Amino acid sequence: MPSETTYSARSRAHLSLRGVDVTFGTTRVLHQVDLTVTPSSRIGIVGENGRGKSTLLHVLTDSITADAGKVMRHGTIGVAEQEMSIDDDRTVGDAVAETIAPAVAALEEVENASVALADEETGADERFAVALERAEALSAWDAERRVQLALEALDAETDDEVVLSTLSVGQRYRVRLACLLGGSDDFLVLDEPTNHLDRSGLDFLTQSLRDRDGGVVLVSHDRALLSDVAESIVSLDPTPDGRPRLYGDGYVGYRERSEAERIQWEQEYARQQAEHEQLQQDLQAAQDRLVGGWRPPKGSGKHRRATRAASTVHNVQRRQQALEEHALSIPEPPLTLNFPDLHAHGGSTLLSAEDISVDDRLHGPVSLAVSGGDRLVVTGPNGAGKSTLLQVVARRLAPTTGVVTQHASARVGFLQQESRLPSDQRVGRVFESHVQRLISRQVIEARRAVELRDLGLLTSSQTLMRVGELSMGQQRRLELALVLAARPHVVLLDEPTNHLSIRLVDELTAALETTGAAVVLATHDRQLLRDTQHWPRLELTRATKVGGAVPS
Repeated sequence: MPSETTYSARSRAHLSLRGVDVTFGTTRVLHQVDLTVTPSSRIGIVGENGRGKSTLLHVLTDSITADAGKVMRHGTIGVAEQEMSIDDDRTVGDAVAETIAPAVAALEEVENASVALADEETGADERFAVALERAEALSAWDAERRVQLALEALDAETDDEVVLSTLSVGQRYRVRLACLLGGSDDFLVLDEPTNHLDRSGLDFLTQSLRDRDGGVVLVSHDRALLSDVAESIVSLDPTPDGRPRLYGDGYVGYRERSEAERIQWEQEYARQQAEHEQLQQDLQAAQDRLVGGWRPPKGSGKHRRATRAASTVHNVQRRQQALEEHALSIPEPPLTLNFPDLHAHGGSTLLSAEDISVDDRLHGPVSLAVSGGDRLVVTGPNGAGKSTLLQVVARRLAPTTGVVTQHASARVGFLQQESRLPSDQRVGRVFESHVQRLISRQVIEARRAVELRDLGLLTSSQTLMRVGELSMGQQRRLELALVLAARPHVVLLDEPTNHLSIRLVDELTAALETTGAAVVLATHDRQLLRDTQHWPRLELTRATKVGGAVPS
């Protein structure tokens, strides 16, 4: 991406935004954004989908021009966006050569300056000193080695002759990321850099960003990466004044302070709404008195009737003015997850699977048992069969070997990685139809039916939309709502954090910790694994047989 300087500025590098606004059509995406990035910055950008995270990165890198405000750039910027071209006809060797070109040029200048110095040319001393300083700043002597190490660590293609367009999206992404991590740009600007990385790749990325001699700005839903790398957090989530928030005490500080601010926002909103409601009631009471309550007793003189009428009218006018002057200055706070009350089932074993295997999908035998209130995390690499195991346990897939048993009265809810929602139906209708089916099948009693608005997952306006109009995150919220509607005794969750905002994931994690239902969780989410590290584990592998019942 273009920047204000061709060569690295190193310690003098900086990026600065002041009062930046960006509007697309009639939608204001960014408002009054202030941000300074230095060579030592480690900044994470968070926010709900559609809140302008990628737009902010584009403003930083000059691929989008702000509608208002001031942007200053000094230094080179390496960029990794989520989307990649499929028509890149360069080879892996070309990508590496472009990455190390500044280092190669710096070494050539050192060589030329040393020749000039040997020939005692005028100004050769200063020329050599400048060239040496630049080469040292770029660590030019091991530039190629750094890129090769990054390629290997990220499990990327290392054959110089391979054309990038012939690689998979994941492989192309890893080659690009390796070049950035091994390069010498003053700043790295990364949009969801954990995509397409395995556990070892994530570890290498984390360590590289922490050790890097240069500023880092990253957008990520990976809470573990933010926790391990980011020293400052820019939150683009809704705020009472519509402006972003900067938290300078890392991800943990962001979570604590933003939660406190959220509570204060909710309290202020409730107070203002209560005051407004009281003023409306006062006005209504005054208007009622104006209609029939102001008349004095029979026999009163005209003067008394006129005086009382004028007083009542004046009272209505004062109440009306007070209501009009009471501006609702605080917007409605964002939704908060309200997990329904799920009780533990009285039965001893709710779900059990004995000696399960599925040809080409789940190596066995695998066994587990779940009782009321149990917690279990299913872990393992891609291809180990975590999703397959949950599908078998939920009785959505027949095993090749083994038996699955479910307690006759146990309600089981299953949040799959992907589900098929009717895209042309209204959100509210989809949920209501689902609840009515649960009632008609006597899965739940009508008096125990869950209201969608009470879950805090979707706004009133979103319930009126068609499912196909929802974002991926909003559809995931609807899927979770449908699972909770059955008030399950056992909740099976397959990668539940996919497409969900950081705030909602934190709220869901807290709810899973305290719910009375049993929970079986399959996830790659490193922060969720950390948060549930005290839960029992069932580790699956691609080739090794796993057996034995999990303690309840």
